Amino acid sequence: MKVVTGVVGNDIHVVANRLIDLSLQARGFEVFNLGVNTYLEEFFDAVVETNADVLLISSLNGEAEGWCREVKILKSKYKNLDNVVFMIGGNLVVGTGDASIIVPKFKKFGFDLVFHQVDLNTGLDELEKYLKTRES
Repeated sequence: MKVVTGVVGNDIHVVANRLIDLSLQARGFEVFNLGVNTYLEEFFDAVVETNADVLLISSLNGEAEGWCREVKILKSKYKNLDNVVFMIGGNLVVGTGDASIIVPKFKKFGFDLVFHQVDLNTGLDELEKYLKTRES
């Protein structure tokens, strides 16, 4: 399975991005890592170019809320993304936030899987479970 990943917006958390990359590879995913400071459109372009199965966006500085509001709009502009899993994780909002409010908000933005302040391995376990249920 192919995964496009990277850190959204003006977030420069290189170490966390590398850990995500290594963890995905260790689980057998083919990873296309766009690195840090990535604009939303760059993620979508990379998904199309690589024919990826999953888009995994991360954010640690909490600014994902501002950067990711247009996911649903971009999904409608790009073709053939119906089978792509859209996932986001990390610290998704500035300050403290309640996951029971944040998760539905990001799902309305167009994400299938949302993990606010959830550890990486738990998030990737959930991604693998989600992918298995889609295969059945």
